[in-house]
Amino acid sequence: MVALSAPRNTLERSGSDLVLKAAAGKVYYPGALVCVDANGRATPGAVATTLRGVGRVEELVDNGAGANDALSVKIKKGIFRYANSASGDLIAAADIGVNCYVVDDQTVAKTNGTNTRSVAGKIHDVDAIGVWVDLR
Repeated sequence: MVALSAPRNTLERSGSDLVLKAAAGKVYYPGALVCVDANGRATPGAVATTLRGVGRVEELVDNGAGANDALSVKIKKGIFRYANSASGDLIAAADIGVNCYVVDDQTVAKTNGTNTRSVAGKIHDVDAIGVWVDLR
């Protein structure tokens, strides 16, 4: 490609919104922690080693009886509060700034569960209600 010699309409995205195709047989509830799977599809957070946390589901999408890519999932990137795990996996203020791991679509844990869990995102803060996870 050569250098510009005229104005260019360079498109822009805010980076806070994302739309991914839905995985087969999944239901996406608003507010849920959503991940991208190894095939680039949205999937609700779950224990697996091939997922990456990408944001929060914005609206109900029922692909429970659908095939891969049948529907799309609107996702918001940002910092969101999810439930803290329990006992040995409880996240504390001392963990701020490190990765947390997906337990399910509303819970994160301190550890990778002996290499069974994927990274949800970075721990931004911890309070009495839960863990603020940076999913940007």
